[in-house]
Amino acid sequence: MKSFKTATICAVAALALSVSSVSAETLQQALALAYQNNPTLKAARAELRAINENVSQALSGYRPNVNGNGTITRQWTSVDQLTGPSSRNEVNSGNLGLQVDQFLFRGMRTKNGVKKAEAAVLATRATLEDTEQSILFNVASTYMDVLKDQAILELRKQNVSFLQEQVRSAKDRFAVGETISTDVAQAEARLSGAVSQVNLAKANLASSRATYQQLVGQKPGKLSAGYSVDKLLPKKLNVAVSSALAEHPAVRASQHTIDIAQMDVKIAEGELLPSLSVQGNVARSWSDQTPTGAERDTTTTSASVRGVLSVPIYQGGRVHSKVRQAKETLGQRRIQLDLTRNQVRASVISSWSIFEASIPQISAAQAQVEASRLALRGVIEERGVGQRTTLDVLNSQGELINARISLVTAQRDRIVASFRVASAVGRLTTTSLNLPVARHDPQKHYKKVRDKWFGLRTPD
Repeated sequence: MKSFKTATICAVAALALSVSSVSAETLQQALALAYQNNPTLKAARAELRAINENVSQALSGYRPNVNGNGTITRQWTSVDQLTGPSSRNEVNSGNLGLQVDQFLFRGMRTKNGVKKAEAAVLATRATLEDTEQSILFNVASTYMDVLKDQAILELRKQNVSFLQEQVRSAKDRFAVGETISTDVAQAEARLSGAVSQVNLAKANLASSRATYQQLVGQKPGKLSAGYSVDKLLPKKLNVAVSSALAEHPAVRASQHTIDIAQMDVKIAEGELLPSLSVQGNVARSWSDQTPTGAERDTTTTSASVRGVLSVPIYQGGRVHSKVRQAKETLGQRRIQLDLTRNQVRASVISSWSIFEASIPQISAAQAQVEASRLALRGVIEERGVGQRTTLDVLNSQGELINARISLVTAQRDRIVASFRVASAVGRLTTTSLNLPVARHDPQKHYKKVRDKWFGLRTPD
């Protein structure tokens, strides 16, 4: 455990040296910015708000439907007779009505529809949590990629400076006859390759910075050292697997989709049951009739209440097919839950293995760097007394640069591995990370729209 902490401290400290720490943007700040600004998260939250409305729509089945209607009619008739007087008849009529329909029983479809909508809300909330954890992991990974690529670029530039000195030295020794033109050509060839690697490192850094901006919502400034999240991880692999199967939002989302499918079965079966409703009507009509030589006005008010019982007998097999279809979908959702659990289990085991392997890799890379540094120093001294060639120096320098890059990569992998395990277990949340950000409350919008009877404006 002591070597574990030592490796972690060394990893963080070494990456911290690669960037300026003055007014630096921390990994915690980057995670908070992404939580606020990431468009994928914003879209997922908007999707959840839309799903919340399904509950209000399902509850409307308990409420009455009220419809008003009205008509206005003007009618006239003219009669011309050859032997008698002509006549003209005009009728103006109007009607205003109000109809109220209230279901008393719909085969439990309203109740089950509400349960389905509520299960869909819970499933979408869990999916949102899964999305949040994926985004936070990607931000941490990209943050460390920027640090790594900055460090590698600096190492590549240092390599170019070293090789430029070797080219100059080889040319000076060739001028006085201490070496041959081959040494100069070898040094120049290595220098050209190093310049090409600098350009590649710049391209990699630009790519990492672009990904960072896409996730966080702004360009990276001066980044400080990253940190691991070992405190969020279980102590043993079997505990990690058990926690993930119980806590991971992807598993909970799959469980809620089973609830949705079960309600679909009950809703489909509800179409085979009787339905009972009450219908009330109030109407007022009037007309004025003006025949030739007379005028009559009539006003009528009427009201009615009736109960309607509908008993389904046969629908051509359509409803029975819907029930069978819903049951097959339910079976599919149960299989998908097993698949999700297997995926989560595999993710935890894979992440845990990478995490454990990353610890000794840092120690090995540090030892390699130290040995390569001593070897390069010795080769340079031996070349000074004629026991080594310029090629030996170039090869030793290449090994040192590669060892340093391996160390930087191992340090990056060590920190990212801890975030990967936390995400795989389902613990990479804003609360556990203690991010300085206003946390999204899914209940707030849900409570505002759940029992809303009318209104076209969406809640803030």
